[in-house]
Amino acid sequence: MMTQKQKTLTIYALPLALLSIPLAGNLFSKEVNWSASDFLIAGALLFAAAFLINLVRNKIKKQSYKVLICIFILLALALIWAELAVGIFGSPFAGS
Repeated sequence: MMTQKQKTLTIYALPLALLSIPLAGNLFSKEVNWSASDFLIAGALLFAAAFLINLVRNKIKKQSYKVLICIFILLALALIWAELAVGIFGSPFAGS
């Protein structure tokens, strides 16, 4: 069984692990071309989501509410990421 501190550490380590994937792609492949600002924005999005999920875990008591709110946070993260990546909505947010 994981302690509360280990769960929190895992939540904040996951964005680092996810960011290491494009970093490795940047170093070893010409197809991946992330700039420093791409890593900064991706890191901000991932760590904000991790912070919000950790906040929900600590403040919300009812398990079903925790799950629903965390799903909403992850859905919002995915939609913002997709908009920034390819501009699925065509908003000025993505540079269109």
